[in-house]
Amino acid sequence: MTNETKQKVREFYDEIGWQQEEDGLYQNARYEDLRPVSREYIHKTRLRVMNGLIPTGKFILDAGSGPVQYEEYKVYSQGYQKRVCLDISIQALREARERIGDHGLFVVGDLANLPFKQESFDGAVSMHAIHHLALPEHPRAYAEIHRVLVTGRTAAIVNGWHDPFLSRIAEPLIGLMRKLSGRSTKKKKEWLNEEDATGTFVRKMTPEWLKREIGSKMKIEIKPWRSVSTRILRWFVRPFGGRAFLKFVFWLEGVFPKFFAENGQYPLIVIKK
Repeated sequence: MTNETKQKVREFYDEIGWQQEEDGLYQNARYEDLRPVSREYIHKTRLRVMNGLIPTGKFILDAGSGPVQYEEYKVYSQGYQKRVCLDISIQALREARERIGDHGLFVVGDLANLPFKQESFDGAVSMHAIHHLALPEHPRAYAEIHRVLVTGRTAAIVNGWHDPFLSRIAEPLIGLMRKLSGRSTKKKKEWLNEEDATGTFVRKMTPEWLKREIGSKMKIEIKPWRSVSTRILRWFVRPFGGRAFLKFVFWLEGVFPKFFAENGQYPLIVIKK
C-alpha cells in the first residue's frame, strides 16, 4: 500500500498538481485562498515559517519542496548559500529550478528515506509534504529530518491537523450555508479510485499523536502557522470587512499561540536538535 500510495502521489504531481493552468498558476494553487481579501493574512502566515528557522547557514533542506510555489517560500533560504530541494516529483523539481535557479540543488527522493549524511544541513523546511505519506511513515520522516540536521539547528515543518476544533465548530454553519444556497453536501473523494483525480492521498495527525509519536523522541515546539482553513476562509471571509477580521485573527494567533497552534488547521512544528 505504501509504494502504491507514493506512486499515486508522484503521478498526481507530475501530471496534474505542478502543471501550470491558463491563469499561470499551478493546479495545486486551487487549494489555497488567493482572493485579494485574504492576501495579507496568507502572506503573513507564510512568513511565520521564519519563526522556526535560524535564518543563516550553508545548506537548507526543502523536504518535499514542490516548485517553491509562492514568493514567500523563497525567503526561507535567503540567508543560506544553497537550498537543497528534495521531492518525489520530477516535475516539481523542474519548476523549482526555473524559480530559484543556481541558488538550488535538486534531488529526486523520498521524505521517509533521505539520501543525505547525518548532520548535513544547517536548517530544514517542509511545507504540506509529510501528510502525503501513510501515517506509519510520518515518524520516519520526522526522524530523517532530525538526523540530517546539524546539532544546535532547527527545522520548520507545516502540516495540517486531522479534524481540528475550529473546523469542527465551523462545519455545522458551513453545512447550513450550503443548504440555504442550494448546494449539495460535499463528499470526500476516494482518491485512489478516482479516474479523473483532482486531489491526492493525505493523512493528517492530531496534536496528541504528534506529542506521543514525535515529541517523545525529539525536542519539538508547536506554534501557530495558520489556524483558519481554506474552506473556512472561502465561506466566512467576505470582501466587506474580511481584511479587518483576518487582522484580528492573526492578532489572536499571536496572543494565544498554544490554543491556535493546537486547535486551528495548520501548526508550525519546530524541531530543535
